[in-house]
Amino acid sequence: MPRVVSPIIGTFHFSVYVFNTLFWCLFIFAGAVAKASIPSEAWKRWWTFALNFFAESWIGVNNGMHRLTSRTRWDVQGVESLARSDWYMVVANHQSWTDILVLQNIFNRRIPFLKFFIKQELMWFPILGQAWWALDFPFIKRYPQSVLKKKPHLRGKDMESTRRACEKFKRVPISIMNFVEGTRFTPEKKQRQKSPYENLLRAKAGGVAFVLGAMGGKISRLLDVTIVYSEGPISFWAYLCGDIREIKVTVRSFPVDEEMAGDYASDPKHRVRFQKWLNELWNEKDRYIQETIECRNLQD
Repeated sequence: MPRVVSPIIGTFHFSVYVFNTLFWCLFIFAGAVAKASIPSEAWKRWWTFALNFFAESWIGVNNGMHRLTSRTRWDVQGVESLARSDWYMVVANHQSWTDILVLQNIFNRRIPFLKFFIKQELMWFPILGQAWWALDFPFIKRYPQSVLKKKPHLRGKDMESTRRACEKFKRVPISIMNFVEGTRFTPEKKQRQKSPYENLLRAKAGGVAFVLGAMGGKISRLLDVTIVYSEGPISFWAYLCGDIREIKVTVRSFPVDEEMAGDYASDPKHRVRFQKWLNELWNEKDRYIQETIECRNLQD
């Protein structure tokens, strides 16, 4: 795409995203008020479905506009047998905030609306923070070790918040998203944490394992998503401009059995077993990413 055209496309996409967000947030905010107005579980359940519909429509317009005006080629595998009536845990490698848009693009209306844990400070982010709150995204307050040493009573508060969110998630089908690396991949972070992988940071098992256990067997499948961009880690602006030649997304589905959804906090054997399983998964993911990159370099 010519360099002069790309910023125009990007500006157009950004404008559509802004106006589309404002439009659907009016419905989402009104729905949240209606949901809170009557203390009836049936009423709240109905409005949860309605709010998810508004959110899916919001994402659907963004996706449709991007596909119509962008030259990015999508290579998506493994989404054929998914269902909107199931509960899912979704894990993925994390390279940029564009990853969230990619996940919304491939999963919207294929599985229940994606929700993820958000830092409590982001609740005050204009419009989006309030929309996430209205859509029952769980907000988590994490305390650094320096604070926990001075105030030990705060230890475990984040886990309690997660447990309360999981109780709410049991009411209607949901897809819970987790970037298990904890942060975006960069060569500097890879070197700093001495990651054994070429293209990934170390996977943190605790968050995923705790949610699987807290959901009490509701989650039936874990979806492992691998995202590879043709240009490497990509910015949000490059995505809007359509400057990505290809986005390759591979989804693998694993059943969540009783062994996977054990008591991670209190059962040392389960903890070791789950960590081993996730590390093997991450080894396979890293090899796959490297093979994809090398194959693409040969083609170029």
